[in-house]
Amino acid sequence: MPNPKRRHSQQRSAKRRTHYKAQEVTLSKDTTTGELHVRHRAHVSEGQLFYKGKLVAEKAPLKA
Repeated sequence: MPNPKRRHSQQRSAKRRTHYKAQEVTLSKDTTTGELHVRHRAHVSEGQLFYKGKLVAEKAPLKA
């Protein structure tokens, strides 16, 4: 594999990284429960798992 002959400077590395920025998380309001959640992620509400406004899984009862 090719390797650089000389070390890159810190300034050169920093220039390359200038375009990476932290972004705020986009929140959506669930149509079924009305809760805020991260977009395109399943979320738990009252022990049930929802995705795209639909119930995906219920919480299983605990065995005693």
